[in-house]
This record gives sequence, structure tokens and C-alpha cells, in this order.
Amino acid sequence: MTINIQYVQMPTSESMSDIVIAKLEKLAKKYDWVIKADVFFKLENDPSKMGKICEIRLSAPGPQLFAKSNQDNFEKAAATVVKELENQLAKRKDILKKH
Repeated sequence: MTINIQYVQMPTSESMSDIVIAKLEKLAKKYDWVIKADVFFKLENDPSKMGKICEIRLSAPGPQLFAKSNQDNFEKAAATVVKELENQLAKRKDILKKH
């Protein structure tokens, strides 16, 4: 799987990149038919202490999978997004098994 990470309106972070790559590689081992992952980290001014956004778009057979999370830190946001994508991949796998 190819992983592209982009930081929008914020400095790049090697540690965040490493965390997300490790999580996505686990998904890639479990679901070997995932082709590509586009990861976006965004920082927004939010008075409620949120505003740390992680978005991931996966390319796989069928429509693209997408998840987005807005948390108070990027680690939580990334973990939430990966968990949501894992749920979507499990559903997609069930659909692919039926065909």
C-alpha cells in the first residue's frame, strides 16, 4: 500500500507520520487489497479546544473509503479514523466474500 501524508496549514511531524504509517501498515497486512492511503492532518482554530483534524481516504476495490475525526490531539484523531476505516474495511470484506 502506498501512503501519502499531507499537513495542511501546519508544520510536518515525523512522529505523527510514524504513528499513522504503523497503524495503516497493520490494516494493510489484514486487508491486502487496499491500494493507497491519503492522509491529511489539518489544524483549525476552534474555541472548544478541538480543531486537530485527521482525514484518511483509502483506495480499494469499489468506492473509496473515507473517515474524518476532529479531536483535541492528533493521536486521538488518527486512532479514531483508523478504527472507523477498519470497520468500513470489515464491511467491504464481507461484501467481497459474497461475490
